[in-house]
Amino acid sequence: MSGSGGWEESYQVAKDLVSRMTNDEKNNITYGYASTTNGCSGNIPSLERLGFPGLCLSDSGNGVRGTDGVNGYPSGLHMGATWNKALTLSRAQFMGAEFKRKGVNVALGPVVGPLGRTARGGRNWEGFSNDPYLSGSLTYDTIMGMQESVIACVKHFIMNEQETNRNPPLTDPTALNVSVNSNIDDKTIHELYLWPFQDAVKAGVGSVMCAYNQINGSYACQNSWTQNGLLKGELGFQGFIVTDWGAQHAGLATAEAGLDMVMPSSAYWENGNLTLMVRNGSLPQSRLDDMATRILASWHRYAQIEEPGAGMPIDLLAPHPIDDARDPAANDMLLQAAIEGHVLVKNVNNALPLQKPKLLSLFGYDGVVPSINTPGGPGTFNWNFGLVSTQYALGLGDFNDTYLFENFASAAPWDAVVPGIALNGTLYTGGGSGATTPAFIDAPFDAFLRQARTDNTLMHWDFYNQEPMVNEASDACIVFINALASEGWDRPDLADSYSDKLVESVASQCNNTHVVIHNSGIRLVDAWVDNPNITAIIYAHLPGQDSGQALVEVMYGVQSPSGRLPYTVAKKASDYGRTLNPVVPTNDSLWHTQDNFTEGVYIDYRDFIAKNITPRYEFGYGLTYSEFAYSNLQTQSTSSNTTAYSTGNGTAWTSTTAWTSSPANTTSNTTAPTHPEGGDPNLWTPIASVSCTVQNTGAVAAAEVAQLYVHIPGGPARVLRGFQKEMLQPGQSCTMDFELTRRDLSEYDAAQRKWVLNKGRYEVFVGKSVLDVQLRGAVYV
Repeated sequence: MSGSGGWEESYQVAKDLVSRMTNDEKNNITYGYASTTNGCSGNIPSLERLGFPGLCLSDSGNGVRGTDGVNGYPSGLHMGATWNKALTLSRAQFMGAEFKRKGVNVALGPVVGPLGRTARGGRNWEGFSNDPYLSGSLTYDTIMGMQESVIACVKHFIMNEQETNRNPPLTDPTALNVSVNSNIDDKTIHELYLWPFQDAVKAGVGSVMCAYNQINGSYACQNSWTQNGLLKGELGFQGFIVTDWGAQHAGLATAEAGLDMVMPSSAYWENGNLTLMVRNGSLPQSRLDDMATRILASWHRYAQIEEPGAGMPIDLLAPHPIDDARDPAANDMLLQAAIEGHVLVKNVNNALPLQKPKLLSLFGYDGVVPSINTPGGPGTFNWNFGLVSTQYALGLGDFNDTYLFENFASAAPWDAVVPGIALNGTLYTGGGSGATTPAFIDAPFDAFLRQARTDNTLMHWDFYNQEPMVNEASDACIVFINALASEGWDRPDLADSYSDKLVESVASQCNNTHVVIHNSGIRLVDAWVDNPNITAIIYAHLPGQDSGQALVEVMYGVQSPSGRLPYTVAKKASDYGRTLNPVVPTNDSLWHTQDNFTEGVYIDYRDFIAKNITPRYEFGYGLTYSEFAYSNLQTQSTSSNTTAYSTGNGTAWTSTTAWTSSPANTTSNTTAPTHPEGGDPNLWTPIASVSCTVQNTGAVAAAEVAQLYVHIPGGPARVLRGFQKEMLQPGQSCTMDFELTRRDLSEYDAAQRKWVLNKGRYEVFVGKSVLDVQLRGAVYV
């Protein structure tokens, strides 16, 4: 750790503390222990004689999980669909404050890995988007907001792109399985998967969580290339690296490779083992000192809490004071974020917004509040991990705690039956450690009843039957379905026949059918999208606790929908090609599953465009209740626009050092070079700008998301490199401005081991989505 950037004061404080600590004391703060007094996900012990009170680490990146008195925020994917940086920042500020009030020092989020390469990935919903630029932009704002109160822990580093075989079976120490191995080249990891982590480090993130999987044959938490080389070396990360829970598989090797903290405990580092390693010369004293320094510096800079875990009861059913961490000032943001993550993708003849219908009929299992929402009794594990809507699974029956735990522990067979939909109530969060456990849940049915009372609307409903009877006098029929995803398993499909049959049944009886999908990832709709009786479709994502009210405000036109898809929806699953499914064991790799990232940077829309595949709904797509016109494209190069690659003051942070040389470099203990936070500062230099005028030419106020795409010669036809969202009144216009940095226009050259800005013409495309281009131009380097 260099203590550069904004770390100077905390670095000096930490160094002073470490200088007064024994090696055993340093050792003791590097691994967790099981607390008997709080419900934190993990704990680091105190060191009272030096005034260090210890640390409480808790989930998640979508709000405080597994306790009472907290809000249930919209998920990462939902925020990705808002394309709203200011709203993302506000969400993070309120979330961070809640963690602090609960006595949490380290909030385990946000998620940028998985990026979302695997279409069926079980944890894609926790992150913002499978586009690295969109993900990185919103990650930066999230880190900035959360770290006003606590240490953010960006995760999972790196290449954690599937749940299948993510870990050896934790309940069977004799099992021969090892974690899935992600085989990747230097260029791809830089241009896709490392990109949002770089934004997190640029924001000053205090901790990074290493992943379960292997990378090029070495476990992520003992991979020297990724941890020492890429993260601490090339990106200049100043905080500490902590394992995912149970992700440490060696002792000395993990310490040498850059790991600083183990959760929830460590059989390898406990009982003074790191001290012993230093004493016998196998581990340098400087490495142990660096581990302790990084931990204490992050604590001092971001999270000096007097009583860690004080607001996290260990037993929610035992008598305890309820520390209500909610801030009433967050209410407007919670609702607005929920609203803006809804994406309207079909609206025939202005079927929406609804206009005080006389008779409204509602259908579908997703419309009502879950019948269970308590931390006690049967289903406790389901509640704790956001799966109260999944008490029953098709083809399986009772989805009990035992079966759920087997999947979380990677002990269930890779082809085990798992739920793909949540049949027992509306889906407001995904499942797993990224879930939320809010103080209340406002389901769609609740909100529609309130609106019906206001409008004097007659309501019919059937939330039970798959083939309900429909009153054909209905002005409109709304069908609520969902698509579940969770940590512990990858999704069984991208659509399900049970929900499709429900939609088709209602549409066959109602000529104004609207489909609302609470989806925790890509959901295909081609089984019924062209049915003329289906007049509106909304991807409602995972809105959090204000789900119902947010949906009503969109569907009744209180606000025009403004969400845009942060992923591509295909016409058929096979269009995703080799990135559709997780890799599963074969006879050739029964215990050592190999995932070869041979597609390189061509995932999602990059791949669809390269293969000339027409999607159902493209990346960035979304409708509003208004219309917008684009004009007056302007491009300009700055005075720093040059292909010369300066390394700045000496060679301390040049990207030509050996540490960025080879993915095979996974075991060396060579000291990494010191870089500023975020890597080479030249990459962040603005070198061009693009602007245009956008006008609301429609009849209602609405927000438009202008999107900038660039073609980097030799790379994908288009990559996102800017976006701006503005609310415009009818007739109002504004200027949308986009700044392009050297990083935005560079490609990673693996042979030269650095980012390279090539001389020439760079095409730029500004429009409403990656395919709906309104303006074209170029910048010149």
